[in-house]
Amino acid sequence: MSEKKISQLLERLGYEFGDRRVLLQSLTHTSYGYEYLQDETVAMRDNERLEFLGDAILDLVVSDILLEAFPNANEGQLSKMRAAVVNERTLAGVAKSVGLQDFVRLGKGEAASKGNEKPSILSSTLEALIAAVYLDGGFNAVYPVVRHLFAPLFIEERDLMAFYDHKTQLQEMVQARWKVTPSYHLLRTEGPDHAKTFEVEVRISGKRLATATGNSKKEAEQNAAKNAIQTAIQTIG
Repeated sequence: MSEKKISQLLERLGYEFGDRRVLLQSLTHTSYGYEYLQDETVAMRDNERLEFLGDAILDLVVSDILLEAFPNANEGQLSKMRAAVVNERTLAGVAKSVGLQDFVRLGKGEAASKGNEKPSILSSTLEALIAAVYLDGGFNAVYPVVRHLFAPLFIEERDLMAFYDHKTQLQEMVQARWKVTPSYHLLRTEGPDHAKTFEVEVRISGKRLATATGNSKKEAEQNAAKNAIQTAIQTIG
């Protein structure tokens, strides 16, 4: 890994490491450690321990940001928003935003199967990288890095609220207003087995709220709930 590439990553992070060894360890997947670093201690062989620490740091920093951004939100709402931000899918997206997929050190098998594009590996590597910043520079160093990385998710309240689980959010809204539970109905599926499209309709008391499509039934239901929240829910009296 060239110095030029490392410098590019650090510039995207907005942080310069004093100890590059902890940075390198954070980028080292277990498959690489198993194949090439057997002489190292378990603590230094790969990024799994750093991932464990990074997960806790993320929970703390994101919780602090949410408390600041949503002073009127209750504990339940804050917990849902944090879970929506600190999850594999979102973390993998943040990792890709800084090009982390180009820096993950993988074993031959994982590299051949494009492991650097797997959300599980990307999210874990990001957590390890955050832990590396903490170990290298302390909390005062990692806090602004996390804020910088996650800034696009916190631009406006409506952007962050979109990370709610839409089905859960819709259910809470409908139950609070009409004391009933939304139901989801598969309307049709189209396409070959490897690329099916599902269309789902969400209803309350038999009345249609919204429809949507997705690449899976679950995704279509989430999209339908999102559409209902954004548009149809306002027209139901």
